[in-house]
Amino acid sequence: MAEPDGAAPASAAETSARIEYELNLYFQMKLIRAFEERVSRLHRQNKILGGVYSGAGQEAIVTGVCAPLQEGDFVAPLHRDLGVFLMRGVDPGRLMAQLMGKESGLSRGKDSFLHGGDLEHGIFGSTSMLGSSLPVAVGAALKFQIKREKHVAVAFFGEGASSRGDVHEAMNFAGVRKLPVIFVCENNRYAYSTPLEKQMAIENVADRAEAYGFRGHVVSGNDLLAVVQLSERVIERVREDGGPALIECKTYRYRGHSEHDPALYRDKDELVEWESRDPIPRYEFYLEKRGHDIRAIREQIDERTHRIVQQAVDFAEESPWPAPQDALEDLYAPSVTPASPNGKH
Repeated sequence: MAEPDGAAPASAAETSARIEYELNLYFQMKLIRAFEERVSRLHRQNKILGGVYSGAGQEAIVTGVCAPLQEGDFVAPLHRDLGVFLMRGVDPGRLMAQLMGKESGLSRGKDSFLHGGDLEHGIFGSTSMLGSSLPVAVGAALKFQIKREKHVAVAFFGEGASSRGDVHEAMNFAGVRKLPVIFVCENNRYAYSTPLEKQMAIENVADRAEAYGFRGHVVSGNDLLAVVQLSERVIERVREDGGPALIECKTYRYRGHSEHDPALYRDKDELVEWESRDPIPRYEFYLEKRGHDIRAIREQIDERTHRIVQQAVDFAEESPWPAPQDALEDLYAPSVTPASPNGKH
């Protein structure tokens, strides 16, 4: 996003495109926050089926990492990455219907949001064992490499999942094969209730990348500009056969592990300190310094996001429940009998 030293001044068209891009990033963060807050309220009204794992406070990560991605790229989000779906173009109504268990949801009411994916938008549904989706993303990256496709795979994981064996296996295999995959660690300092210092003896998860044969990067997960600029460089390099990379985003989750967790194990002063680093006001300050009327922009975007979220809720609530007999579908993959030499099965 920044012009390199010695570069020619940007044209009017380039300047306009950059402004539009920066304002869209702001809109995306605000939409994710508004969507998440509405989901939390709906959960308290018993309208959400399954657990709710808020990503409030971490919007800059999914926004900044997904913004440079292209059609055909593969993303394996975490249970806290509802924003990935919105960033990748999933219809908010279908996403809300998925959360409510409706037939119009991504899995047609057959599973909770936690496992809902959308392969049409390159999104692999999360798994209950966090970290186990990393080998899947590595498999997608291997396919891209074999077929010489200029796509990348992105796998999100938390610092807690980094202690799992399948995370090690995924990174080791990716390093050996130099696969086009980016591992994104959302380090929010708590693996459920276990603080970071009781889980690992190193300061940065990204330090482990060197042992696997590729580069690790550390960035503030509450600074959208920093995440976007780093992601753009890393994704471009990985896409051009640069091998895997690990991006560690230092952040903090405002809510407990899930909506039913009061997070009494955390210090209140710690929460206040991190809330003062909220990525949305931080980016608003940047936009204001760029000369934008942030009050007018905020008002317009708040109205727009409210309308989108309300339409999503209305669509989901008006959608039918799945029919009972649908529970008997999609249990097995269809069998294909090889044709005999005479053309008959």
